[in-house]
Amino acid sequence: MQADIVSNEPRVLIVEDEALIAEELRERLAGLGCSVIAAVDSAEEGVAIATRERPDIVLMDIRLKGEKDGVEAAQEIRAQVDLSIVYVSAHSDLPTVERAKSTEHDGFLLKPFHIRELRSTIEVALQRRARRARMQKQ
Repeated sequence: MQADIVSNEPRVLIVEDEALIAEELRERLAGLGCSVIAAVDSAEEGVAIATRERPDIVLMDIRLKGEKDGVEAAQEIRAQVDLSIVYVSAHSDLPTVERAKSTEHDGFLLKPFHIRELRSTIEVALQRRARRARMQKQ
């Protein structure tokens, strides 16, 4: 993600309960020119940070530590702030996908993913958010 989408570094929140995956995401995002504001492992922490810090994008795992999952966290976040939310999940079973589809998300990455998939998904998600912001101003 060179200067084509990054005039200023997109700020990213990672909500992922697997520490190795969170660290891999952090490294890949840095290589794409993104700034990771935090990496947390629960829906509750994700909602709190997203609503307080308002990152440009949230990379949200679906299965998380705690009582709530990523779909519930995404719904809570979007009810409070307009952020780009991209699900990053190893689960693509029909019930999981249907639950994710019921939310206003901007992408779905299936683990394991390649860097080019991460880049293009983030670019599209940020573009969708920018389009929503322009439409709200009209």
